Amino acid sequence: MNILILGSGGREHVFAMKISQSPICSHLFIAPGNAGTMECGANVNISPLDFDAIEAFCIKENIKLIIPGPEDPLVAGLVDFVKGSEKLKNVAILGPPKAGAMLEGSKDFSKSFMISHGIPTAAYLTVTTDNLQQGLDFLETLEAPYVLKADGLAAGKGVLIEQDLDTAKNALKEILDGKFGNAGNKVVIEEFLHGIEMSCFVLTDGRDYIMLPEAKDYKRIGEGDQGLNTGGMGAVSPVPFAGKAFLDKVENSIVKPTIQGLLKDGIPYCGFIFIGLMNSGGEPRVIEYNCRMGDPETEVVLHRVENDLVELFLAACQQELAEFELKVNPDTAVTVVLVSGGYPGSFEKGFEIKHLEQVTDSTIYHAGTKLESGKTLTNGGRVMAITSTGKNIKEAIAISMRNAGKVDFNNKYYRKDIGLDLLTYHEQT
Repeated sequence: MNILILGSGGREHVFAMKISQSPICSHLFIAPGNAGTMECGANVNISPLDFDAIEAFCIKENIKLIIPGPEDPLVAGLVDFVKGSEKLKNVAILGPPKAGAMLEGSKDFSKSFMISHGIPTAAYLTVTTDNLQQGLDFLETLEAPYVLKADGLAAGKGVLIEQDLDTAKNALKEILDGKFGNAGNKVVIEEFLHGIEMSCFVLTDGRDYIMLPEAKDYKRIGEGDQGLNTGGMGAVSPVPFAGKAFLDKVENSIVKPTIQGLLKDGIPYCGFIFIGLMNSGGEPRVIEYNCRMGDPETEVVLHRVENDLVELFLAACQQELAEFELKVNPDTAVTVVLVSGGYPGSFEKGFEIKHLEQVTDSTIYHAGTKLESGKTLTNGGRVMAITSTGKNIKEAIAISMRNAGKVDFNNKYYRKDIGLDLLTYHEQT
């Protein structure tokens, strides 16, 4: 079958690389793609948010499966559009409808969903300009640090964690005043959860589900988890503190109630549910939902999955996950993200990326790259992810760091402490 992937990041390069290896895939297209995806299929200059152009392309190229990578088209209703199009009635799409994508599209909706279905999470209050004083009063009932989340999509940068009460109060006013645009018309104030963070990934057909390998990502720009939040600077899978006992708790107290909650609320959901959670003394509590795979977590999670991805995705689309057996490489995968200097603030693009051919024993997943005049150039904040597997975390870290040092471009930056905090971490159960 002919397949279309939507997106241009490292996550989409993982999809493309894996899908291109499937005998089920005849022709693969990536819209818009990057320099890496060009080696897996044909890049197409279409925005994932241009639904009419996507429809026309699917008809022209006889596309039978659409795989949206990022959250924006899902939150904007791409799945509803495809399923409502008479011309695309024979096209499968892996993703939730707009109602399901609200799990990520609105922090207020997701928190309300958790509370409604008894899913463990932090105490919270949703604030608008109409109840600003209530929000300021709520902050005073909490202990530092203070968590403020823009309700809508803010490209992974809409969460502020403030150590000082007055700073938190000012930040609340700034978000409501437009710091994150319309995404901040509502703000969710949350109790800060103490513990160690990780991510759980579920693929569901709306009735049954498969738990994919778990991962831990590193969101801050600076080593030691300092500085601004980014889209992610690296990731590790599996997670040593998430043993069977803990993951059983995750499945029983979070995953099952989430799937059952969607059914109870009448929300048909086919696709990924990314659950960001905190291990608080061995008890899992949900920080957030996303309606798609994470990035850079995909670069370690799906890197370890040994199944034919097309078979897996079709099983979800056809409500056949109950019969599917997931095969996972038991080795540890570590990915290190190379970024443009200045990210997540302002940065320059267009620098040539050199010495890619010197990378050995690792897989390079491109993100912010483009091919121009035969040269691979930087074209975004997060440029590429270097993923390696090893018999243990230490081995995988060493390989990824060695190769991260080989790749060269102007103003290159990467965190050299990815995974180091897990080397001596003992499992909590």
